[in-house]
Amino acid sequence: MQERQHIVLASRPNGIPTLENFALETTPLPECADGEVLVKMHYFSLDPYMRGRMDDTKSYAKPVGINETMEAEGVGTIVTSRSSHFQEGDMVVGRFGWTTHGVLPAEKIRRINPDDAPISTSLGVLGMPGFTGWFGLNIHGRPQKGETLVVGAASGAVGSMVGQLAKIYGLHVVGVAGGPEKCAFVTEQLGFDACIDHRQMKNADEMHKALSDACPHGIDIYYENVGGVTMEAAMGLMNRGGRVPVCGMISFYNLGGLGLGGMTGIDRLPKIWRSILVNQLSINGFIISNHYDHFPRFHEEVLGYINSKQLIYKEDIAQGIAQSPDAFLGLLQGKNFGKQLVAL
Repeated sequence: MQERQHIVLASRPNGIPTLENFALETTPLPECADGEVLVKMHYFSLDPYMRGRMDDTKSYAKPVGINETMEAEGVGTIVTSRSSHFQEGDMVVGRFGWTTHGVLPAEKIRRINPDDAPISTSLGVLGMPGFTGWFGLNIHGRPQKGETLVVGAASGAVGSMVGQLAKIYGLHVVGVAGGPEKCAFVTEQLGFDACIDHRQMKNADEMHKALSDACPHGIDIYYENVGGVTMEAAMGLMNRGGRVPVCGMISFYNLGGLGLGGMTGIDRLPKIWRSILVNQLSINGFIISNHYDHFPRFHEEVLGYINSKQLIYKEDIAQGIAQSPDAFLGLLQGKNFGKQLVAL
């Protein structure tokens, strides 16, 4: 009997997840019904949004059930096809989960061309994270040459995409990252104008001072993917007519539910809300799965930048499915350096 390995949610975390919340199971390969394909996975992606799926809380997507396979997008090779649209040997991407093998209906996967770029990029710079950065910046950020943009998690898959695109478009770009190695990578290799080490900032006031020095003309676009003190500081520096695309808030995820419970113990919401009003800010939250009609345009543009060496990417790859819980916990603590993947 052929078998697969997969990671399931063994229990729901209370605050910061632990290894005890996950379990590695070995089970028979899933059956492949008419219209479906069975895929042997080569990589799957680990992303911050998965922390929210571990809570039994109403959100834009249903939570992972206890003893269900953890959710993830992966790339692999079709080994059995019962769909007329795909053949065995096709390389595809889909939400198969933390697993060595998975089955999905044909309409829920997309074919990739391995000649375009390494297949791992279909989960990062040319996949959902890269698309998230491109969409939020272009559609909600509406960048204009000469403006100033700030983005957190600047060495990660989303932040690095946002910042590099903004530089290509002619903006002044300031990143926020954790540690001198990441900050050096952001400025020296990604080409950002400045990068602030959030680990050196004791509070939002220190972050405000650092951002103010790096953004002498204020902030026109704050790309929100971290929350916390970066958000508190940036919102106080927004220019009139500024834009805030909101795709995530990793610093809040371990607070549970909607992340209620405060940022730094001080209620800064009235100040932030006033800044939104008086500066006439546009704040747009978005869920990238609702916008895949824009994906072909994104893929064509970004693949061109990669081929012309205008845009680079970095990957952090854990080896083997058993390492995925450790890698995920490290991701939530900012220990990864680049797009976090698991190789199978």
